[in-house]
Amino acid sequence: MEKGGLLPVLDSSIQKIRSVSGGSSDVLINRFVTGGIHCALLCCEGMVSASVITELIFEPITDIPQQKDSHGLFHYINEELLLSTDRPEVGDYDTLFQLMNSGFAVLLAEGMTTGLAFGVQGYNTRGVQEPLGEGNIMGAHEGFTETVRTNMSQIRRRIKSPELVMELSKKGDKSSTDICLCYMKDRVPKALMERIRRSLDRVELEAVLTTGYLRPFVENGSFELFDSTGTTERPDVLCSKLIEGRVALLVDGVPYAIVIPRLFCESFQTLDDYAYKPYYATFIRWLKYGAFLIAVLLPSFYVAIVMYHPELLNSTLFMLLVDSEKKAPLSIVTEAFFVLIMYEVIREAGVRLPKPVGGAVSIISGLIIGDAAVNSGLVSTPLLTMTALSVLGGLVVPELNPQVTVLRFAFLISGGALGLFGISLLACAVLVNICATEDYGFPYMAPLSPFRKSGMGDTAVRSGIKKLQSRGFTVEEYHE
Repeated sequence: MEKGGLLPVLDSSIQKIRSVSGGSSDVLINRFVTGGIHCALLCCEGMVSASVITELIFEPITDIPQQKDSHGLFHYINEELLLSTDRPEVGDYDTLFQLMNSGFAVLLAEGMTTGLAFGVQGYNTRGVQEPLGEGNIMGAHEGFTETVRTNMSQIRRRIKSPELVMELSKKGDKSSTDICLCYMKDRVPKALMERIRRSLDRVELEAVLTTGYLRPFVENGSFELFDSTGTTERPDVLCSKLIEGRVALLVDGVPYAIVIPRLFCESFQTLDDYAYKPYYATFIRWLKYGAFLIAVLLPSFYVAIVMYHPELLNSTLFMLLVDSEKKAPLSIVTEAFFVLIMYEVIREAGVRLPKPVGGAVSIISGLIIGDAAVNSGLVSTPLLTMTALSVLGGLVVPELNPQVTVLRFAFLISGGALGLFGISLLACAVLVNICATEDYGFPYMAPLSPFRKSGMGDTAVRSGIKKLQSRGFTVEEYHE
């Protein structure tokens, strides 16, 4: 995009705008005379509200009395007319196009090397709806939208504190995407904020279209199995993280927020945990821990015990498994891989297909393929049962689905190759990797590693709200 100050001759300036935009059909240029001065109002079709421009811009401007020159016209508009609360000044063509593409109307006048911009956004956006990926029973049913300023207002509505800071910036040479950095200035360690700002300053991208474009810049570059930054699509969840001293990144066009830092134990916590009695919330939390282990280890344990450690089974169960497996033409490891791969294919098909079709395809495919595989003897019934339980356990912790999927296959290979010994070796390697994961000085496994007794009240169990609130926890306690 070309840069430089605005040309004082209106015709030349309009000609340059048309040249830079390539004569784009959605760039609207409306010429008129007001106060005895030739002017032009520029905007992008579909990005502004026609009714707002007519009522708040055109009608007041066309009633301006005679002015001596363009400077007098702009002075009159700035001092006498309240056309818009958001009125940045335009000093170059780069800024002019950025504002136009953001839903501003830009006023140019003969003889002026600057322009006036008015916020009259009117593009269509999706309203606030219930989040799809983070369901709850007792909490709010509002989720983030694709409009960053709407998301900012949802946060401000919940945290009415002057300590809440929201810093807007733009990233992407071509997209100029609005990025909002949110934090509580009295809760966030200064060192953390400085490091995050330095990380964002290193962002050099042509476009930022989703949170995945930014996460590599704010995460540790070393090999890590688990993400040290999290995401959420719920404003209430994000507000709780901000109050704990975390930092959030909102990206325009994305209904998710990046949360820095993220801890492993948070994958097993939901907002509903704090709406139930402590004993029930603790039970549900331990249920999730168990489901995670089942999701990762159950197929590999089944394969390892049947192949290498049948002495661990009683005679009745052993004979049942042997009778089922001897009818299958494939090895037990191949069977397990086949079933897991087919599940991933069916799941991906259900996600990518249109909603009215995707759900039906997933259910019908699972029933038909599963029934046909068992009846034909291609897959044994016990193995199919173990795999189904593993898949079901993974659905309990959806935030860890990518890691669970990969680890499930990795443990299956190790169990099929070396039995329980191979599973133990891989488990040690995974634990070392998780415990070594950290970002900005925050250990991913805190408060388990390093151990913090004070943090176990919301990790191993869920203590009462009074106790949790009186403690005044901030994530800075885990900083090393």
